Amino acid sequence: MGLLNIFTSIKDRAEKFLNEKNVVTDILGKVEEKTGIKKKFIAIGAVSLTGLYLVYGYGAALLCNLIGFVYPAYYSIKAIESPCKEDDTKWLTYWVVYGVFSLGEFFSDIFLYWFPFYYAFKCLFLLWCMAPMSWNGSQIIYNKVVRPLFLRHEATVDNMVSDLSGKAMNVAENLTREVLSTLVKNKTLVTPMPPVAQAKSLPSSSGQTSNARVAPCEPSAEERRSVR
Repeated sequence: MGLLNIFTSIKDRAEKFLNEKNVVTDILGKVEEKTGIKKKFIAIGAVSLTGLYLVYGYGAALLCNLIGFVYPAYYSIKAIESPCKEDDTKWLTYWVVYGVFSLGEFFSDIFLYWFPFYYAFKCLFLLWCMAPMSWNGSQIIYNKVVRPLFLRHEATVDNMVSDLSGKAMNVAENLTREVLSTLVKNKTLVTPMPPVAQAKSLPSSSGQTSNARVAPCEPSAEERRSVR
């Protein structure tokens, strides 16, 4: 009964999504008009092709990340705009689990990359975390793993964050003070001095000597008399 309820819930959710007015249903409606195939069969075929691409296709990592991001982001925006707060908590829980999973994947991706069908299993895991059911993956992981760890180390993490923020503020203040003092010193050194009035240049002594040598000597009065 449990699996039957899961499939029934997924089917109802998918049919509700296909009956909504959005970009995906608009595209499926246009394809249905041109081909004559119902939207739900087109959606099933698209999901099947996506699964095969995740197993054998190139760029499966990008497609898997898009699946785990686009659909939750769309419904997160709808949850923010809705007056109900239950869906806000649901999608916040998903994003917390998604962040923890992405952090763990960052350090283990070099090993998991070589695991067969890794991105197909990752996509199934993300779909389980966003599944429209009360015990979806994000709720279970958050309540069983994330929340107990957070409550156990909350005080330590808060103290660490406050210490780091205080140190960061001190470093920023000291750096700003040093930069301002350096700018003030550089401005003082670069300030131009007031212009000094230049004195009139005097003829050099060598010029006077040369002029004296070149100028002819005029005869005195006694010499002129003796010549006469």
